[in-house]
Amino acid sequence: MTRKRIVVGITGASGFQYGVDVLRLLREAEIETHLVMSRGAQLTREHETDLSAEDVYALATHIHSPGALGAPISSGSFRTEGMIIAPCSMHTLGAIASGVTDNLVTRAADVALKERRRLVLMTREAPLHLGHLRNMLAVTEYGGIIFPPVPAIYAAPRTSADIIRHSAARALSLLGVEVPDMPRWGETLSTVSAEK
Repeated sequence: MTRKRIVVGITGASGFQYGVDVLRLLREAEIETHLVMSRGAQLTREHETDLSAEDVYALATHIHSPGALGAPISSGSFRTEGMIIAPCSMHTLGAIASGVTDNLVTRAADVALKERRRLVLMTREAPLHLGHLRNMLAVTEYGGIIFPPVPAIYAAPRTSADIIRHSAARALSLLGVEVPDMPRWGETLSTVSAEK
């Protein structure tokens, strides 16, 4: 593998823009992307953005249909740095936790886990019931990383776009992708010392 590759899944949870920002940041970093969007993601895209499917596809290096179980990313012999699902629905989380691989998003996630590659799930739901929490625990025990996109208020975001970009950049850092201008506590942001 001469160039870094990352698989990007986008599912039907609210927060479609997280997936878009992940694709933009990976493009800026010149990392090869393999995008697969669930059918639910297409509905959320229509509801939450004015982007067409073609606009989103243009951000990816390669696009795969959710039903294309023979795609390269469905095999462990196809080398990647890992996978991020942004956002990750509770349906997708549950399928990954139980080993159900009935579409390319869940199959690619299963491949990442079985090959001991990084799998980052930007889970979107609140409040969480016990089943959600158990699924998160199971995926964590398998080696996955649960990363709910929680706003980093310490970074003093000015717009919702700032919040989304920061969460996407933080999630990508778990895959070894560094975004140069990402605010970091104690590095680019000053820290506060408690008085004794």
